[in-house]
Amino acid sequence: MELSNLTNTPGARERRKRVGRGCGSGMGKTSCKGQKGQQSRKGHKHKLVFEGGQMPLVRRLPKRGFNNAAFNAKALGVNLSSLEAKFENGAEITVSALAKAGFSDNKRPKIKILGVGEVTKKFTIKGIPCSATAKQKIEAAGGSVA
Repeated sequence: MELSNLTNTPGARERRKRVGRGCGSGMGKTSCKGQKGQQSRKGHKHKLVFEGGQMPLVRRLPKRGFNNAAFNAKALGVNLSSLEAKFENGAEITVSALAKAGFSDNKRPKIKILGVGEVTKKFTIKGIPCSATAKQKIEAAGGSVA
């Protein structure tokens, strides 16, 4: 193989199809759209789910199931290492304290404290669920979970 005899792979440099540019091109006059009808007109694209006016399948089938989004919400996990960095020794950690520290987001209203990281400060956790390892580490450092 040498630079002088390199060629493109077949189909790598095909030109785009220019329709409606004269009968000599083979794609003139009707621009590959056939004769008359909805598909030959401009703006003919209809919705993929459109079934020609008959009652759509989605509306023919009954509704099923139940989705209770309020109770399905996933909790925002807050690690012990980030609490250690943001709060001082003896701090009382509540939902409002976490919101002031910038931990809450509007997408997930629930918060749960997870046991990732080490704790050296005493924290008092009130009204926030904790994982078992987080509770164990907080109590080992002299804090409490209420």
